[in-house]
Amino acid sequence: MANSQLMASQYTIPPGKKIRILVAKPGLDGHDRGALVLCRAFRDAGMEVIYSGLLPTPEQVAQMAIDEDVDVVALSLLNGAHMTAFPKVKKFLKMKGGAGIAVVGGGIIPDSDKPKLERQGIIGNFGPGTSLKTIIEFVQSVVAEQRKKTGSKKARAKR
Repeated sequence: MANSQLMASQYTIPPGKKIRILVAKPGLDGHDRGALVLCRAFRDAGMEVIYSGLLPTPEQVAQMAIDEDVDVVALSLLNGAHMTAFPKVKKFLKMKGGAGIAVVGGGIIPDSDKPKLERQGIIGNFGPGTSLKTIIEFVQSVVAEQRKKTGSKKARAKR
């Protein structure tokens, strides 16, 4: 059995609409191997994956997320610009009407920066060596929580 088939069978896909995720490397970081591995793992876990390609600006990432109607933006940087680029993506999402889109960070992020990113709404902040299973389950739980909140808001609005 192929590795991707093994991976797909290991994860539980949440019922209902598939998770849509944008994987992006905002700014000047041309190291995409890890991002491509994530794209494949998310796809194998049953998610619809959009990849930004290399070198989009934070504003372009936010616009892609809005245009593609994603549940999650997964950001990855290895160049140390996470404290600048990640918050800019979050800011542009808010400005463009995508404040409800979850932003998950990853890459080379010092432990001292993780709480700062969390306070700005960038969650996860996974580093090298984090298992794909851990990242996928985190994304699934975030989206499940979002949908639970959204569903309860819709139910209240119908009353």
